[in-house]
Amino acid sequence: MSESRVNTVVVVGRDLDLWLSACVLKTALHRSGVSVTAVELPTHLHASDVYATLPAMEALHNLLRIEEAEMLASTRSVFSLGQNFIAHGTGQAYFHAYGAYGAAINTKPFFPHWLRARELGANVSFEDFSLTAATAKHGRMLIPDRATESYGRTDYAYHLPAIDYVRFLKRLAQQRGVTTYQSTTAKLTQDPLTEDISAVTLDDERHIGGHLFIDATGPEALLIGATLKVPRESWSGHSPVDRVIVASSNAFASIPPYAEVRAHANGWVGLYPSRSCTQVIQAYSSDICTANDALDSATTISRLALRDAFNRTCAPGIRSRAWERNCVAIGGAACTFDPVHSVDVHAVHLGLVHLLSLFPAGEHVCAAERAEFNRVTRQAFERLRDFQSAHYLLNRYEPSAFWSRAREITASTELAHKIATFRARGEMPLYEHETFSLDSWLAQFIGQGEVPETHDPTADCTPPDVLKAELKSILRFIKDKVLEQTPHDAYLKRLQA
Repeated sequence: MSESRVNTVVVVGRDLDLWLSACVLKTALHRSGVSVTAVELPTHLHASDVYATLPAMEALHNLLRIEEAEMLASTRSVFSLGQNFIAHGTGQAYFHAYGAYGAAINTKPFFPHWLRARELGANVSFEDFSLTAATAKHGRMLIPDRATESYGRTDYAYHLPAIDYVRFLKRLAQQRGVTTYQSTTAKLTQDPLTEDISAVTLDDERHIGGHLFIDATGPEALLIGATLKVPRESWSGHSPVDRVIVASSNAFASIPPYAEVRAHANGWVGLYPSRSCTQVIQAYSSDICTANDALDSATTISRLALRDAFNRTCAPGIRSRAWERNCVAIGGAACTFDPVHSVDVHAVHLGLVHLLSLFPAGEHVCAAERAEFNRVTRQAFERLRDFQSAHYLLNRYEPSAFWSRAREITASTELAHKIATFRARGEMPLYEHETFSLDSWLAQFIGQGEVPETHDPTADCTPPDVLKAELKSILRFIKDKVLEQTPHDAYLKRLQA
């Protein structure tokens, strides 16, 4: 970069990656005198696309000073307390709740006590001790109070109809003062001496110059990949999915506050309710199942009349460097994921948070900042990938070509260590830059049928009668609290009042 100070940021891209980046950067940097320009390329969204978020999105909205009620009404979005995973045609199911499982007993962690209770003959599932899961399955919105906060973490995410949400973000960016241009193409000019990007040329031959360029063009990676030639590493060995069909159906009469992922012989179908419709995702492997068969499966398994179906490639992978020269890749340009667990929006969020923490003060310190950004984003993305891989590796669904292949995908060294340690003694090592909490990992492992051989011996210090009484007390608390909560539909109507 030729200037001693970075005061002009140009974001080139489309859809959520573009407009969330523009909103965040403008909101965070405007007091520093940094201008933000957005160059919008044609959308890749379809009518059936949905952004299912993780709970961190609510905090990001707060930082952006987004009024939640206004956003929900404008986009016809809803709350989500987690994801319900079920195996079609069997009784196998578990709920990944966005909240705590159990409460401390004698100031010691709950999970070893639950394992000991099982050894003593208790027949209560781990999931039954999740206030968030119980509330979701009763169709209610969990509103925290002092009692729930002392019990443990409760959180929520959103189901955001993609086209409506992008329109909302674009309007917000323009209101905040982001300069916007539209173009069908983006031609990049590089400095002949430094090879930094110096400008982007629009259809009408206007040149938009800047100091820092954000590649928000999605998997095409037009800046960091096509122009700067940063290679991409495939993660196909970590996922059995290579194709995704998105479709939609009518909205549910009563909208559940969670997503549901239904495993079947040819892959899985995800149902993501909103107020405008129900978005449906069918994930599958193209050498096991044809597109027509996949769509038939989605219709059968969802038990919905589907419309607006669109088939797209799913190619999980990571850019070897997300920050190259004066270009930072955000979202799909930096990393793409399997659709299970809905981590794509969170990956955009992670990239922006790390960029802001390392935003260059001048050209002389950029090398160190680039190196650190590339290190932490890679680690964060790899931990997201591992959580997704665990879903496939540990599955005990009925035998089929898809799920048998899923059990044979590659586990990273870190994930293999997690699995081995958990199986041995019920401990879950968490690494730097993990997104998913210990509760989420436990919910997934236990939900997939993994039960440790032993437990932390400190749980043995609790007498059996005390342990039994504590577990009953927790279950009573959950039951009472669930009955106090407002139905999800009523809570949404209340926000609009």
